[in-house]
Amino acid sequence: MKILFVCNANIVRSFMAERILRCRLERLGVGNMEVSSAGLLDMEGTPADETARRILRENGIDDEGHQSRLLNEALLEEADLIVPMEQRQLQKIGDQHPETTHKLRLLKSFLPDDRQENGDGDVKDPYRRSIFDYRLCFAELSLAMEGLRRCI
Repeated sequence: MKILFVCNANIVRSFMAERILRCRLERLGVGNMEVSSAGLLDMEGTPADETARRILRENGIDDEGHQSRLLNEALLEEADLIVPMEQRQLQKIGDQHPETTHKLRLLKSFLPDDRQENGDGDVKDPYRRSIFDYRLCFAELSLAMEGLRRCI
């Protein structure tokens, strides 16, 4: 199974989601999964955000070697599951690539109903915000990742 996380720039949320899930799958000895990420904006191979990397390191997760990449048709076609961070991103991908709608699912939709604090289902972007915002984002990603892991 191939899982593709998507956000705007692929330097914070989708990058962190990719690394969190990879780490969990490795710890569980699950080897038949391929996890990757991409962004809707062409950031031309920008390295991951330093604060996002710090949060991953604090949690014992590999933060090395990431470079942003632009979402493209090949990535969408290869993926079995495409997981955007926001409703707006899900809508944009579905509108531009209607053949992928059956593969699309918001990340926070993997949370149990009683854990979804806001009705929009978006993982808020902490980019250039406080360390608290990054930690909140990490916590949301981690909780949703556990639900996703149970579904796959």
